Amino acid sequence: MTERLRRPGRALWLAYENVAMVLGLGFLACLCLLWLPFALVLHALLPRRLGQPIGRLLIMAGFRIYLRFLGLFCACRFDLAELDALRREQPLVLVANHPSLLDAVMIISRFPDMVCVMKAALMNNILLGSAARLARYIPNDAPLDVVLRARKALCDGAHLLIFPEGTRTGVFPVDACTASAGLIAQRAQVPVQSLLIEFNSPYLGKAWPLWRRPELPLHFRVRVGRRFAPPTDVAAFGSELEAYFRAELETVS
Repeated sequence: MTERLRRPGRALWLAYENVAMVLGLGFLACLCLLWLPFALVLHALLPRRLGQPIGRLLIMAGFRIYLRFLGLFCACRFDLAELDALRREQPLVLVANHPSLLDAVMIISRFPDMVCVMKAALMNNILLGSAARLARYIPNDAPLDVVLRARKALCDGAHLLIFPEGTRTGVFPVDACTASAGLIAQRAQVPVQSLLIEFNSPYLGKAWPLWRRPELPLHFRVRVGRRFAPPTDVAAFGSELEAYFRAELETVS
């Protein structure tokens, strides 16, 4: 009898998980499409000094709305309170582990003047490209250009977000870290602030197909970790950063 009573509840929850997935992905697409024509026009008409801050501020606001939507309708919980103290500390190179597609959304939602180093292919994405160009995000296809543009953004007082693994984590808790963040920090003489993303499900991770339903509820927390001085040995810094992430995240898991 108990098992028969459980089955309808389980079936309803599975149905809700599928509905929540469609709602979550659909709402993000709607937000991006709503902003798309305005981002295109503003990028064409406004000088950089006006368009860039508007673009970054609106991305932050849009991502905040999206996370609030996920919290209200999709059984998602986000603990991002520790990030708020960093808003007053500029400039910083922010580095984080990269378990899912939600990582950048969570972090950017707390910073009104953030530039993100992102995959170059996303600059041509219909949903994300126009907004990223208006905000002057940095594509990762030309290493020298990445360093120069990142250094300029930091010298202007922005926060810079870079995922040192280069892509979403393939083998948890963390993949090998590149030297990019260390090189940027060295050239700009800006500290590197580590962020540790903790989660209860690898939803939207590298091995999680976009249309595979989530296992709800989802819980995400972004914890402020160690701050590193601008490195003198850039090559060694990537290994040091990887060892730090691995030690911290293995302790949690």
